[in-house]
Amino acid sequence: MKGKLMGIGVGPGDPELLTIKAIKKIQEAEVIIAPCSRLGEESVALNIVKDYIQEDTIINKMVFPMVHCQETLEKAWQENVSEISGRLDRGQDVVFLTIGDPMLYSTYIYLLKDLLKVGYEVETVPGIPSFCAVASSMNFPLAEGEEGLSIIPFRKNEVLLDNALKAGNNVVVLKPSHNPKALAEAMERYQLEDSFVMVSKCGQLDEEATTDINILKEEKIPYLSTVIIKNKGKKGGKSVG
Repeated sequence: MKGKLMGIGVGPGDPELLTIKAIKKIQEAEVIIAPCSRLGEESVALNIVKDYIQEDTIINKMVFPMVHCQETLEKAWQENVSEISGRLDRGQDVVFLTIGDPMLYSTYIYLLKDLLKVGYEVETVPGIPSFCAVASSMNFPLAEGEEGLSIIPFRKNEVLLDNALKAGNNVVVLKPSHNPKALAEAMERYQLEDSFVMVSKCGQLDEEATTDINILKEEKIPYLSTVIIKNKGKKGGKSVG
């Protein structure tokens, strides 16, 4: 009998924000996959759940490289999928940890599609996304009444951000570290420099929060950062597109 793949959302960083179901699955796991972007790198997801893992659980730090070389990416993916499917074929249940929620911009999504396509059983347990935790910890509502909300991974999506702000939506910006200066400039175009919050490493011991736009302009932003912009409905900014 083949094993089951379980994608477990571990939330933004605080171990107390894991769901009861996630904890149970982690405690029952035969094998835990902790993704990281390079060999020897610490796994944030693994650190979040380490106190819930049983002593006899097999832990595998699996490298999913964050590079632009398609050949490197495909080779790593093929090796990882092959290793996971091999364990499933041997009847092992495998837990794949993912920060935040598994269905939101996660590496797990690609793995899920590959394994479902060839008939493996997969179960996914949701987790709290970083922006929900940030909004709650800062008492900064994501949306209320008739407000719209856009979620944008900020890498090469300046136009998407501009369109969302132009439409009057509140905006969650994920991965602002890719271009924090451009993000600051966009907020200034719409006179929203006093209407945002950014939290880095939410729920972790070294969590930091700021409402100072100069931080985005002048300093290096940690990769695990989230920005929430409360749009006051001001228009008139110049489109970047």
